[in-house]
Amino acid sequence: MSNGSFEKDSWGWQLSQLQQRFGEWWELQLSRFASNPSQASLPSWWNSPIIQWLAKATFWLIAGLLLIWIGLQIWRWLRPYLYSLRQSFNQPTQKVTQTPAQSLSVAGWLQRSQKFQQQGNYREACRCLYMAMLQQLNDNGIAPHESSRTDGEYLKLVQQLPQPKPYRTLLMTHQQLCFSNTEASSSDFEQCQQAYQELKDEV
Repeated sequence: MSNGSFEKDSWGWQLSQLQQRFGEWWELQLSRFASNPSQASLPSWWNSPIIQWLAKATFWLIAGLLLIWIGLQIWRWLRPYLYSLRQSFNQPTQKVTQTPAQSLSVAGWLQRSQKFQQQGNYREACRCLYMAMLQQLNDNGIAPHESSRTDGEYLKLVQQLPQPKPYRTLLMTHQQLCFSNTEASSSDFEQCQQAYQELKDEV
């Protein structure tokens, strides 16, 4: 077999011929369309109503999926900001609900605190000790219940007491737990429990 016949029969040669023919056909189609677009016709099956309906349905399906994907990306990006915004709106509500409730006595709050501590819910256990302290301040006539009174105002009132430190500990822990995402630990509860014991012994 000669080199010439080998080159003409090889796969690479046949592939290059096929590419060349396709390129020529494509150029011919483009030149026809460019010279007279009105005469350029689509295949007959393209004019079928079913094909046109399928094309429209596919287009709208892709557009819908794209919009959903964009919406999910925006949601993932905005979610942390929306969460922090919601938390900031909820803080005033929390503040109102954390104000002293006259329905429970000091002993009642202490019982609740012990119950939450046994369940491992140290946040609520600390809050109950805080509420017991406020109830005790009310019962002793030092700081009668006022729904509008803030922790800052309580801090000013307890500064006048002989031993303000345990009150300060409970008030500061309450602020930290209620107005931040900090989780209470068993050591936080023990600190609050010790502070409450100190102010209880003082009375």
